[in-house]
Amino acid sequence: MSDFLPCNSLVRWCALALLPICGALAEPEIIRDIEFARPNGYSLKLDLYLPEGRGDEALPTVLWVHGGGWKNGSKKNCKAAWLAEEGYAVASISYRLTDVAIWPAQIDDCREAVRWVRRNAGLFGLDVERVGSWGGSAGGHLVALMGTLPYPKDESVSSRVSAVCDWYGPTELLTMPPNNVGDVRTEEDVANSNGAKLLGCTVKDCPELARQASAYDNVSADDSAFLIMHGDEDPGVPIQQSIQFYERLRKTKVPSQFKLVEGAGHGGKEFDTPESRALILNFFDRYLKRS
Repeated sequence: MSDFLPCNSLVRWCALALLPICGALAEPEIIRDIEFARPNGYSLKLDLYLPEGRGDEALPTVLWVHGGGWKNGSKKNCKAAWLAEEGYAVASISYRLTDVAIWPAQIDDCREAVRWVRRNAGLFGLDVERVGSWGGSAGGHLVALMGTLPYPKDESVSSRVSAVCDWYGPTELLTMPPNNVGDVRTEEDVANSNGAKLLGCTVKDCPELARQASAYDNVSADDSAFLIMHGDEDPGVPIQQSIQFYERLRKTKVPSQFKLVEGAGHGGKEFDTPESRALILNFFDRYLKRS
């Protein structure tokens, strides 16, 4: 989000002190630290970004899910916040990290955030039918599962999302290099990997659990629409993770797009260019905006 443009002192004073009278640039309204769930007494919060000067039409909502290897990161650095300037509500959510809980707590928290959006739609002017998700790295892993993992049959409020933007998320834990012994990885290294900390076991010891936590292994014809973006120089998550996931989505006839981000590593400025933003906006507009 941009700051105020350079201006003389009188205009700047007007913008800061007389905001309701003078108006301002179209920066979003931000409501921070809304508690959306308290699993086992642990407070989960989200930041809600709302378009400035929004009208009466209910807003499509995109949940941002942060990365950090399921053990770090926070909702504070919301890469999706700019969507609020394009007529979306954006909910940047927290979830239980691996020092607090293991799988499936993380996906349970993401789903509960979707339910919160629907339960509170009337309060904040949100559209219960138009909800999507977007995340990077570990967040990409979780949003991909939000779009593929079978939904709980007994949920009273739906946690279904219609569109998912997956940035370089690991989609098949069984083949992620850090989860397997290799030339430079010992059994001890694998046991201390982020994947093992997420599952509470190594993928060798709990392959079925690893499949449950892998979007690639949960693809079905009724999945959400997908936009997958991955850097061709990513040193953390092999690009093959996204390619094979995309190929399975296509084979299953799930609406999907894949964008190879040339010159990009594991994230970086290449994911926030005007071209990247246009691709993401067009994707969400297609599946979340009313025609």
